[in-house]
Amino acid sequence: MEGIYQHFRAEEHAFIDATLEWIVQVEDQYTPHLTDFMDPRQRYILETVVGGYEHVKVKFWGGVNHAERRRALIYPDYYEPTDADFNITLFDIRYPVKFTTLTHQKILGTMMSLGMKRDIFGDILTQAELWQFFVMAEMKDYVSLQLDKIGKVNVMLEEIPLIDSLPVHLDWEFTSTTITSLRLDLVVATAHNISRQKAKQLVQAKLVKVNWKTVENPDFECEEKDIISVRGFGRVKLGEINGHTKKDKIRIEIGHLK
Repeated sequence: MEGIYQHFRAEEHAFIDATLEWIVQVEDQYTPHLTDFMDPRQRYILETVVGGYEHVKVKFWGGVNHAERRRALIYPDYYEPTDADFNITLFDIRYPVKFTTLTHQKILGTMMSLGMKRDIFGDILTQAELWQFFVMAEMKDYVSLQLDKIGKVNVMLEEIPLIDSLPVHLDWEFTSTTITSLRLDLVVATAHNISRQKAKQLVQAKLVKVNWKTVENPDFECEEKDIISVRGFGRVKLGEINGHTKKDKIRIEIGHLK
């Protein structure tokens, strides 16, 4: 499996090492291994690595179909996993709707300020004034005890069945464009119709993430399928790279969330 590293960026090699350890553990002990919540890029890497092993499989589940963040169950090929194996809890956030407005940023920011790692939480769901989130069931008591305020507003968490989760909406609308290079600052500038200097400042201010990881280097090279999020501007996804124009510009598709 040494050759697997050449297919991924250098900063992803540590995660590949971790996946290899999990797989070896499953092979040696003949028991499943359940991970924390993963983003789509991590799932892609894990699925690729597991694909090199004949008797090991992996399944992902985030508490609801089409969840962006999901836990992975790595298991021997004789094992038949169920949704219950993923050990996921769904919390409904009860708060004074008339006196405050919740946002994804407020909720996640509060969780992080309490010292909770992002990978213990799954998707944060919303519909109108309703808010819910998934969490590892192993951590539900701790989260319920710690998370009693969001900002200055008192909240109460109520555990509800997964079947009562709000719908997940994640639709991309792609447009074609040309670009001189796949440098991060240039991609950000093109995607959000801002100056390259402004895009560079956003990157250097640690306000830009590629595949859910903060990137501070403006000349970071982007690739197909990268998810790029910019605080205050939203998220884009790079689609297919369709060759070069006669002036040697790169033809690429950029997707925005509807």
